[in-house]
Amino acid sequence: MTAIVEKRILLIIGGGIAAYKALELIRRLRERRYFVRAVLTGAAKEFVTKLSVESLTGSRVYDDLFALTDESGMGHIELSRDADLLVVAPATADLITKLAHGLAGDLASTLLLATDKKILAAPAMNVRMWLHPATQRNCKLLQEDGVSFVGPEEGEMACGEHGPGRMSEPAEILAAVEKVLLRDTRIPLPENLARKEAAGVLAGRRVLVTSGPTHEPFDPVRYIANRSSGKQGHAIAAAAAAAGADVVLISGPVALADPLGVKTLHVETARDMLREVETALPADIFIGVAAVADWHVAKTAHTKIKKNPKQTPCLTLVENPDILAAVGQRSKGRPALVVGFAAESEKLIENAQVKLAAKNCDMIVANDVGEASGVLGGESNKVFILTKEDKESWPTMDKQEVARRLVARLAGMLAGTGR
Repeated sequence: MTAIVEKRILLIIGGGIAAYKALELIRRLRERRYFVRAVLTGAAKEFVTKLSVESLTGSRVYDDLFALTDESGMGHIELSRDADLLVVAPATADLITKLAHGLAGDLASTLLLATDKKILAAPAMNVRMWLHPATQRNCKLLQEDGVSFVGPEEGEMACGEHGPGRMSEPAEILAAVEKVLLRDTRIPLPENLARKEAAGVLAGRRVLVTSGPTHEPFDPVRYIANRSSGKQGHAIAAAAAAAGADVVLISGPVALADPLGVKTLHVETARDMLREVETALPADIFIGVAAVADWHVAKTAHTKIKKNPKQTPCLTLVENPDILAAVGQRSKGRPALVVGFAAESEKLIENAQVKLAAKNCDMIVANDVGEASGVLGGESNKVFILTKEDKESWPTMDKQEVARRLVARLAGMLAGTGR
């Protein structure tokens, strides 16, 4: 049974006493299985801490526009478009004004302009500020632009005054979120630009993907292998092709059809796979998803090894080439982005971090392949994304959705490299 894909919320927390309600909103969203990323304005940090927000979301909190410009960071374009809905709570008079007039001087306002998804605002401010003609005019402009509003409510203010301006309660904001998400939240581009975007975010780029297991024979009918269906690697190759890339997929033995629009090369052993990888380079992105066997047999028997009750065969194992390290550590012709997968049954994050450094990767996608996980051969996956600067937990989703989101993430990273 395919896992339900969790909706993704980008929560922008403005500066005001109502920011404390955002913590309860996060808790309620997480209870309903929404994946939440949060952005704090400079003023918001005067009311809530990054630590408290990170503890509740379970993911990194963003607060600095320029911290997103490093090669491995999540750029503001990608951050704004990865979500299914942007929620501004509290939406201060300052944030409302910036959005209404297209100002983008900080991370929060830049994200609100760069997004291709709907925005839900929960205003919170002093009654005089809310009733001021400028604020009312700005809200009317935003409604005409398609921004949805929840609240504000009437009641006692933190400043001691009474009237409209209180931010709606978290339960009411949650209900508004779910109402907006009943419809498509994407904002289409004008038709002439949409035609250009259809070429794909990876148009003109070359992506090299490895997938499936390798088989290391020790006689004509038997082999050593890893348990891999190839479903995740093939899904990534298909997603990269859908994004406009020129994709080469090097696949070990799998029971899967070749993805449409992808040049697929079939190999058996790790040495075969390395040879095809080196031939297929150069590439802009290398994604090593294949479960490459760590060893091969030093001497393969030319005939089937027969059982002998008096003698158990002894196999001498030789270490296979490390394909991911070979690509990541290239001095010339290294892809701009090298991505590895870490399939672990214990100490997932620790082992993935070691792999990230040892193989000189830009990203490791780590997943738990313990017996209870159901990942190997299954239809869904739960991954952790590790870079040199950050680690991030993604919710359980089907492997096609993992592939789509990963490709979008890598396209944003590649754009940030300037290559």
